[in-house]
Amino acid sequence: MRDEVIEEVRSRADLVEICSEHTSLKRSGKTYRGPCPLHGGEGPNFSVDPARGIFKCFVCGEGGDVFSFVMKRLGLDFPSAVRYVAERAGVEVPEDDERREDPHAALREAVAFAAEWFAARLADPEAGARGRAYLESRGFDAEAARLYRLGYAPDGWRALREAALARGLEESSLLEVGLLATSERADESYDRFRDRITFPIEDLRDRPVGFGGRDLSGRDDVPKYINSPDSPIFSKGRTLYLLNRARHAIRRQEAALVVEGYMDALSLHASGFENVVAPLGTALTTDQAATLVKYARKVFLLYDSDRAGLRATFRAADALLAAGAEPMVVTLPEGEDPDSLVRGKKGTGRLQACLGDAVDALERKLQILERRGYLETIDGRRRAVDALLSTLRAVRDPALRDLYISRAAERTGVRRETLVHEVARAGAPREARAAPRGRGAAAVRPRIGAAAVDAGRVSERNLLLLFLRDPTYVARAREAGLEASGFRDDRLRALAAGLLEAQGRDLDLAGLFTGEELDAARELASDATDLANADEVFEHSLRRVLYRTRLERLDEIDRELELAEAEQARELLLEKEALARELREARIPVSWVRRFAGAP
Repeated sequence: MRDEVIEEVRSRADLVEICSEHTSLKRSGKTYRGPCPLHGGEGPNFSVDPARGIFKCFVCGEGGDVFSFVMKRLGLDFPSAVRYVAERAGVEVPEDDERREDPHAALREAVAFAAEWFAARLADPEAGARGRAYLESRGFDAEAARLYRLGYAPDGWRALREAALARGLEESSLLEVGLLATSERADESYDRFRDRITFPIEDLRDRPVGFGGRDLSGRDDVPKYINSPDSPIFSKGRTLYLLNRARHAIRRQEAALVVEGYMDALSLHASGFENVVAPLGTALTTDQAATLVKYARKVFLLYDSDRAGLRATFRAADALLAAGAEPMVVTLPEGEDPDSLVRGKKGTGRLQACLGDAVDALERKLQILERRGYLETIDGRRRAVDALLSTLRAVRDPALRDLYISRAAERTGVRRETLVHEVARAGAPREARAAPRGRGAAAVRPRIGAAAVDAGRVSERNLLLLFLRDPTYVARAREAGLEASGFRDDRLRALAAGLLEAQGRDLDLAGLFTGEELDAARELASDATDLANADEVFEHSLRRVLYRTRLERLDEIDRELELAEAEQARELLLEKEALARELREARIPVSWVRRFAGAP
C-alpha cells in the first residue's frame, strides 16, 4: 500500500465521526470529549482533536491518529485499519491482486506526459536555455528544478501537440485537461502553454493534475501567469499548490503559511519553510480554506502589503474565519515579497521575525484604520465599522466572534450593542429567498428595474399591475394602511404615490404622471402578464410590502441574539415578542412568518 494512498485516506477521514461510533462525544472548545472507549472509562477523559487529527485518553494514556484508534479499538492490523477508514472516507484502496480501472486514466496519462515533456525541454541544453536562465535568476538551479518537477514550454504553437499525438495520446484528452486550446482563426488545436516556465500542480498522491505557467516573453498582451482550466481531475478552487509536499510539516508545526504565487511558495520551501502552500492565482476560496483547517487551525497570510495585497489578505482571512481557522496577517518590509525576503541577506531570520510579529486579521484591520485616521472622526468611525463588518460576520467560532466584537467596540468607540445589530443586519439574507409560491403568486419579471428584481419588488410590481387593472384594489390597499413610502424601488414608488393618490377613481394616467413616470405607467398598463387568482396575489403582495420591515427585523433579532450579552438579549426578546404580537393581531399566519423570516 503506497504512502500516498495512506495519506489521502488520513486527510479525508473524519476522526470525530469514527470515534463517535464507539463513544458519545461532545464539543469542548476546539476538541471533543467523552468516555474512553478503549478502557471503558466513564468520565470525559477521552479527547479528540479534529484539527490535528489525533485522539488522547488522559487516564489510560492511549493516543494516536485515526488508524491507531481503529487498530486499538477493533483489533485490526494496519492495512485492515486503512481499508476500514477508507471505506468511511469514500477513498478506494485497490487490493494487491486487483487493478481497478480509472475512468480518467487517459486524462492522467496526458498530464503526466506533459509534465515529463516540459521537464525534458527545460533540461535540454539548447531548447531549455531560456527557461533555465530565468530560474537561475530567481535562485533555482538544475537540481531544484528537478526536485520540484519544473519545466519549460517552448515558444511554439504545436510542439507539445505533435509530441503527444506521436506518443499515441488522444487530442480530445489533451483538450479536456487544457493542454491544447482551439480558436476560430486556427484550423488545428494549439498548445495553451507557450514560452512559459511550467509548475506542475499535484494531488495528494503526488500525481500531476494541472499546470501553472509563468510567461517569459515579457509581452503586454499576454497574461503573466495562466493555469490549467478545471477538468475531471483538477479543480482550481479546491487545490492548493505544494499541499502534497507541505501537509506533513503543517501537521507537525500546527500552522500553515499561505503565499500568493508559485515562486513565493517554491522559494520558501527551498529555504526550509516546508509548511507553505499557495492558491492558484486567485483569491483563497472557501474550499481551500476548509482543506487547510484539516491540517492546522492557525494560518499565516504572507501577501504583499500594497492595497491589492491587503484586499487579497482580508478576503483570504474571511474565508479562513468562516472555515474555523485562526488567520494571522504577516506584514513584510516595504518593497519586499516572501521570495525577495528569503533570498536577501539573513533572509530566513528576517522572515522568522516577521512571522513572530504577525497579528490576527481583526487587529491588522484596526491598525490600518487607525494609521489612516479613520478612528479620529465620526464619519471615519462609521466607515471603519463598515470595513470591519465582513470580518466580524465571517467568524464561525462563537467565542472568537464575541472577542472580536468586544475588541472592535472598544477600539472604534461604537457601543457593543450597535455592533451586534450591524453584524446581524449585514448578514441578512436577500429578499429573493422569499419568492412567492403557488399558482396565483408566480414571480412576475418586470421590465422596469429587471436587473435588480427580487421577491419584494415582484410584490410591489404585482400591486401596481392590479391597481391599474382594477382601481378597487387601490381603495383596499389604502384601507389596509399601504403608503407609497413602503415601496423600495424608486421608480415603482413614484408610480405607487400617484395611483394611491387617485383613491380608486378611474385612472387617467396622463393626468397623474408626466415624462418618464408616464412612460413607465403606460408600460405597466400594457403588460399582459396573467395574474391568476388576483385576490390571492393581492393579499400576498400587500402583506409582503406592508410587513416586510417587521419580518426582516424578526430575522435580524434572531441573529443578534446569537451575539448579545444578557441585558441586550432581554431587550431583544421583548422587542421580538412585541413584533410577533403585532403580526398576530394583523392575522398574519405563523406559517407565513416562519416562511419569510424564520420562526419568531
